[in-house]
Parts: sequence; C-alpha cells; structure tokens
Amino acid sequence: MQRRVVISMPLLVSLPAWAHHGWSSFDQTRPLYLEGSVAQVAWRNPHVELKLDLPAGGLKLPADLSTRSLPAQSAPVDGAALLKSAQLPTRKDRRWEIELAPLSRMSAWAVPEIKVGDAIALVGFTFTGEKGDAVLRAEYLMAAGKTYGLRSSPA
Repeated sequence: MQRRVVISMPLLVSLPAWAHHGWSSFDQTRPLYLEGSVAQVAWRNPHVELKLDLPAGGLKLPADLSTRSLPAQSAPVDGAALLKSAQLPTRKDRRWEIELAPLSRMSAWAVPEIKVGDAIALVGFTFTGEKGDAVLRAEYLMAAGKTYGLRSSPA
C-alpha cells in the first residue's frame, strides 16, 4: 500500500494596497498652490482623498494669496510664510491626487463634505523634486469661501 503525502500551500490572495504617504517624503520647504475642480472624492480614513482637475488654461497664483487670513491651528504652522512662498508646480499634470486630513480633523474644522464638481484651492506639498506621481499633501484647503488648516485641529 502506497501512501501519498499531500502538502497544501496557503492560497495567496491579492488584496488591494492602500497608499498612505508620511510627511517625510514631501518637500516641506516648497509649498505649492493648486486650484481646480474636484473630479473624484473618497471621504474616508486614513484621510480624505480626492482627485483635482486643474484648469485647462493653466494655473495662476492669486495676487492676494500671501495676504490671505488663515485660521489658528493647535500645531505651530507658519501659515503666512507658506502662503508667501507658495509657487506653482513645474510638472504639467492636469489631474492631481490630493491628500487631506483624517475624518476626525475634517470634522473638528467643520469642513463641509466636498463633492464632485466643487471648485477648491489648496496649498500643500508634493514629493521632493516633484518626482513620482502628481500627489499633493494639503496644508490648507480653501473651499466655499473659507480656509481650513489641515495640519492639526483648530486652536
């Protein structure tokens, strides 16, 4: 009588991998300004994400950007310096992936749920050297006539 030995291997299942970018890969010395129309929104943790379509005619820095009033945050953020040094991206992507704050922080700021088609503006950071994907980690969100600081909770 022969015995057969069967060795079973666990089934490897491919699960979706969610990208979450820490602050270390972003160039925090070079704030960027983006504005456009929201093309897609994921209102979930670990943070709210959206896709932003930039205007077909290109971006322009608003003349009053450096003098806009910013809300106080619980984290020490030099918002005035960020707005003053904000610049346009050098890459020419028309669609950017935007990383906002976690849901708890969006709630603390009372940010209304952003919807597809909404016009928004942002100041934030992309990868060092603008390498890789067109991703912006938002420091400030400007929507519906209000500005929200996203690094921390309201002060």
